[in-house]
Amino acid sequence: MEHIYQYALIISFIPLLVPLLIGVGLLLFPTATKKLRRMWTFPSISLLSIVMVFSIKLSIQQINRSSIYQYVWSWTLNNDFSFEFGYLIDPLTSIMSMLITTVAIMVLIYSDKYMSHDQGYLRFFSYMSFFNTSMLGLVTSSNLIQIYIFWELIGMCSYLLIGFWFTRPIAANACQKAFVTNRVGDFGLLLGILGLYWTTGSFEFLDLFEIFNNLIINNEVNFLFGILCTFLLFAGTVAKSAQFPLHVWLPDAMEGPTPISALIHAATMVAAGIFLVARLFPLFIVIPYIMTLISLIGIITVLLGATLALAQKDIKRSLAYSTMSQLGYMMLALGMGSYQAALFHLITHAYSKALLFLGSGSIIHSMEAIVGYSPDKSQNMVLMGGLTKHVPITKTAFFLGTLSICGIPPLACFWSKDEIINDSWLYSPIFAIIACSTGGLTAFYMFRIYLLTFEGNLNVYFQNYSGKKSNSFYSISLWGKEELKKIKKGIDLLTFFSKKSYRTDGNVRKRMRSFITIKIFDNKKTSSYPQESDNTMLFPLCVLILFTLFIGFIGVPFSQEGIFFDIFSKWLIPSRTLLHTNSNNYMDWSEFVINATFLVSIAFFGIVIASFLYKPVYSSLQNFDLINFFYKRGSKKILLDKIMNLIYDWSYNRGYIETFYVIYLIRSIRGLSELVYFFDRRVIDGVPNGFGVTSFFVGESIKYVGGGRISSYLYIYIFYILIFLVIVYFIK
Repeated sequence: MEHIYQYALIISFIPLLVPLLIGVGLLLFPTATKKLRRMWTFPSISLLSIVMVFSIKLSIQQINRSSIYQYVWSWTLNNDFSFEFGYLIDPLTSIMSMLITTVAIMVLIYSDKYMSHDQGYLRFFSYMSFFNTSMLGLVTSSNLIQIYIFWELIGMCSYLLIGFWFTRPIAANACQKAFVTNRVGDFGLLLGILGLYWTTGSFEFLDLFEIFNNLIINNEVNFLFGILCTFLLFAGTVAKSAQFPLHVWLPDAMEGPTPISALIHAATMVAAGIFLVARLFPLFIVIPYIMTLISLIGIITVLLGATLALAQKDIKRSLAYSTMSQLGYMMLALGMGSYQAALFHLITHAYSKALLFLGSGSIIHSMEAIVGYSPDKSQNMVLMGGLTKHVPITKTAFFLGTLSICGIPPLACFWSKDEIINDSWLYSPIFAIIACSTGGLTAFYMFRIYLLTFEGNLNVYFQNYSGKKSNSFYSISLWGKEELKKIKKGIDLLTFFSKKSYRTDGNVRKRMRSFITIKIFDNKKTSSYPQESDNTMLFPLCVLILFTLFIGFIGVPFSQEGIFFDIFSKWLIPSRTLLHTNSNNYMDWSEFVINATFLVSIAFFGIVIASFLYKPVYSSLQNFDLINFFYKRGSKKILLDKIMNLIYDWSYNRGYIETFYVIYLIRSIRGLSELVYFFDRRVIDGVPNGFGVTSFFVGESIKYVGGGRISSYLYIYIFYILIFLVIVYFIK
């Protein structure tokens, strides 16, 4: 046994020291702990760095030997039941541990400055460290019960972090929405775990895979029951990784601080669902129906996430839908059996999207310095533009992250996305066409974000260098530049290509301050420009740029003439998989160039369209109308306008999916609850209450009759007998 494996258990619990120490400090020395709150950044980063070193050493051991190490000890013993607690170290564990720790360290460094002025600074770092503990515990778990425990802890941390600013009603609603939506999937996951235990008698992964696969292959278990169990397991991953139809929580989760979005909603928590499917891959792969379902859900999520990102105005929400779409690519790859491609894209996307989210946080931080804290203003791309000269490092980082997500070589996501799309051609041409088309949509909406944020003139908040106020006003529209046509009585109307007008928030007028003044040395000077973020925030961006540039080369699928970069093909394989997967899918350079040229051309087409619609042109082409260039005749233009407005409405209104949920699920459940409540109060409780009230009045009436005279009792007795006889007579 390697010496390093003996200490693998502490990987999960090292970050837990931070919230424990902060809690003890607040209990014993509250004043000193609060005054020295910035001091707690150092132990948070240091302890997580120790975990990162352990993870790197474990990865090196796995690469050299490709072995699986498991250590367990008994926790509960009974005659018919035995539960063991332990940890499992395999290639999937080591690569996920490295991913979690490297991204988390960058986010913690970034958060030190980003959250420095927040009163909840200590609470923020406590939550972050507890989340890192839960996530590391998840990836090192050796059985399904441990998975479920840490799965729920991750959900709890997500609830706390999304609702970090719980005094804001929108943040409180967002964390509740995320919590309830994930409970739907988690309930399915729990039922699936119990069903598998009832079938196999084991929670341990390595035993479970072997027993379940043998039962399925030898037809010793009901095949429909096996499908049901694996489907319920998959339901948990659908919610956690924001797959259709349980994706609705992810965009609203952006109400948390931006470092939270970078860590748990781009790189780690949403990746937990992908990790679980990869961990349980030997179970899913023996049931073709479930694999088909996984790929179908993946391709739907790919397309849905891309279309919903087209018209969003909030920069973080646009990136959230982009994350949803890229997670769909990973799920599609797993459903096709492309295990290595899915995890490769998980890694490359995590670093690239973390770079984009931290870049967006730098933009928001700069905007807040001018407009004050207001998400409606600091995160709204309609109020941005022309930031290139003021935040050049952030702009460079965001640009490289954008190119990577678009699939432009040689950046990270190009290699992994190219591999997934190539595999999709072998699996289903329809899925491949959708995946390729979505690549073009991805390039379009990512460059839309970039161009609206950085290019053009300064927006109405700022002044340009000549001292004149800029008149450019970028729209939230899907289809590009809009002009502010009318400002009247506090209502702003933004006119699109068609005559149809869309009403924006009535508060836009109040947002349109040209600049603010600050007092410096008793002189009023105009502060009209955002500024680059602090070096503490820029350092993680620079490190993530390096990952975005070079991490993709670890999975280049070539093996000829001594060139071999593909670590995954021989190292990252499913644990104890009984069936063969496409782990040696090499291609020569000529085949790669042909495929890559086609995919990159689609991406460039999306970039060109975005540039036509959103990039300002200071030449004779400034008034160039792309729509009229192709459709000069009125009837065709009107038809195109209708199509555009239809797509815009679909995207901006989130595909009407949440409206459907509100009308047909929430209201229906609420109506049913009110009916059950009425039945419970009026019938279930009403019947015994009615008997009680009746008995009370009867007793009250009879007590006045009882005077102690026998003649009176006989009179009443005869009276009731006569009434009874009359009733009997008429009934006959």
